[in-house]
Parts: sequence; structure tokens; C-alpha cells
Amino acid sequence: MSKQILIVDDDDKIAKLIEIYLLNEGYTVFKADHGLQALEIVEQDQIDLVILDIMMPGMDGITVCMRIRETRTTPILMLSAKDGDMDKITGLMTGADDYMVKPFNPLELIARVKSLLRRSSYNMQPSLPPQDHIINLASLQIDKETHTATVDGRPVKLTPIEFNILFLLASHPGRVFGSEEIFELIWKDKYFESNNSVTVHISRLRDKLEKEMDGEKLIRTVWGVGYKIES
Repeated sequence: MSKQILIVDDDDKIAKLIEIYLLNEGYTVFKADHGLQALEIVEQDQIDLVILDIMMPGMDGITVCMRIRETRTTPILMLSAKDGDMDKITGLMTGADDYMVKPFNPLELIARVKSLLRRSSYNMQPSLPPQDHIINLASLQIDKETHTATVDGRPVKLTPIEFNILFLLASHPGRVFGSEEIFELIWKDKYFESNNSVTVHISRLRDKLEKEMDGEKLIRTVWGVGYKIES
């Protein structure tokens, strides 16, 4: 079965352009021109990835992203006419997995779609024996087989990227991973200068864990080097 992708954009010309390229790659395409319609489609159909414009009348893309993240970890690629760093950070902090600025090269968009779909289905091979797929750290339990994290039995809602970063650090306690290494292991792409994706996702992951763990700081920053989780 082909992957199902939802395009959410009130600009019909852009939506049709994206649709043509996606159809050429063999994907099944759904389209929505406003936020409420997008949420209905996500609720009713098995959507594998969402391409989401930020600037839309009524419910904007940021709100749509936040609503999707309340219940789903579906990869989200945001589109925006704004290219400022704060706009990108806002998009990533609200739950987006990637961000592109309009106008964009359709071939680059397709490359990013493929990368996001690979990430969402990619299962890292841990350095632990196969039977040790569960990692316990204080009140946190990480289950690689079910791709879930819980604190005292309560589920922590993580995106696939957040979970993979957490599992990477937790399965190598005490080891420091730099941003470049994390990016290339998790995103499966070459790291490029001034890429703040790792920093943003680490920040979001920390916030979720600390909220559930009564402020306990699990992920440590080694300044100028990277991040680690103590054993």
C-alpha cells in the first residue's frame, strides 16, 4: 500500500504543484484548504505524513500542528513564506519535524518527504542484547519494541524523532553525543552548518520529560560538546 500524504494549503496552485510531484512518486494524496478540514482527514484516514502551510485563514498551521500532536506522532513538514530563525524554531517547537520556506524546489520537498518517511519507520539497532529492549531510568521506562516511553506507567507523548533521540542517549548511558552525530544518526542525512533541529528537539524532549518526572533533569548538556544521559 502506498504512503498516504495530506497537503494542507489554501493556495490551490501550490497544493496542485505538490500533488503532481507526490503522485509521480507513487504516493496517495489527500488535500485540505483549511485547518478544520485537515483535522477531519487526519482523524478519518491513515495519514503517513502531513505537509502543512503555516499561513492560512481561520485556524493557522501552528494550531493545526499542535492539535495533531495531541493524539498523533505523524511526521509533519511545515511550509512558510517566512524564513526567520524564530519562525522556524516556533514551527519545530510546536511539533513539526521539518520546515521549508516558500518558494521551494519541488525536488527538495520530495527528498525531505522521503527522508521523513524513512525516519518514521526507521528502527535503530540498539547496542543492547535483543532481549533487553526495555530501558529503565529512575521512573522512566523506554520500550523499543512498542516505541513508547512511560513515567510511573503514564505515557509520555513523543514524536518518532524525540523517541529515537531519547533511545539513542538512554542506550549509551554516560556517552556524550554531539549535535552533528545525533543529526546524522537520527535524521540519516548529512549535517549542515547552522542547523538547529537537534537543539530544538532536545529542548522539546526535555520539557516533556521534566514535566512528567517532577522536574528531574534526565538529559544533561556538556557545554561545547553535546548531550548525554547518566547511567
